[in-house]
Amino acid sequence: MGERGRAIGDADRFIRDAAQRVGYAFHDLELLRRALTHSSLSQAGEIRGSERMEFLGDAVVNLAISALLYEIHPDWSEGQLSLARAGCVQTATLARKARDLGLDAALRLGRGEEKTGGRRKTSILAAVYESVIGAVFLDGGYHAAWSLVRAHFEAELAHGAPGEIDFKTRLQERAQQMVGAPPRYRVIESSGPDHARQFVVAVEIAGAVAAQGFGSSKRRAEQEAAARALASYDWAAASAK
Repeated sequence: MGERGRAIGDADRFIRDAAQRVGYAFHDLELLRRALTHSSLSQAGEIRGSERMEFLGDAVVNLAISALLYEIHPDWSEGQLSLARAGCVQTATLARKARDLGLDAALRLGRGEEKTGGRRKTSILAAVYESVIGAVFLDGGYHAAWSLVRAHFEAELAHGAPGEIDFKTRLQERAQQMVGAPPRYRVIESSGPDHARQFVVAVEIAGAVAAQGFGSSKRRAEQEAAARALASYDWAAASAK
């Protein structure tokens, strides 16, 4: 076998090893290869397949986590489910999953991105995790992707205290970065007796309501509002104003 033949064989083994670490047997390994190929390696004018898979994987991960939390925690409120999901799908968590699965080593990066430490960048690692889940969805359908997400997130999904995540701090950092001003919180409703008060809090970003949160304390309601804003706010539109 010539050098080119050996190189192709080595690359195929590398991709197969990556599939084994992910925990899914691909029918079409080319999908995984594309998912692991960062846009910095794409040729000029070439469609960036990993970014398209990232778009798909983002939706699949959110749906799978939502469905699994709903199943595993039948006693949790909608607010608790929202907080837990936001904790699971945040960039830092997805990047950690990518490292745990060895996707940092499996990434195919352009020379420039390699030199600047692309394998350690949280944003790139989170994106490659979503790309791989998108590839699994394309290869085996939703149930295959759902089963894999469940296996990867068992510890987080079983956790009983989602409210411990400090979403207010994260939202403040994000708002300062994107719109140059911190979010503002205001109580828009409180009800119930003193020993069982319920609060509704709105969080405003750039002068407009971004989300509402509910809870048995103002702090809890603010945390939920912040989590919802992080998950759904249109930062691009706000920063363009």
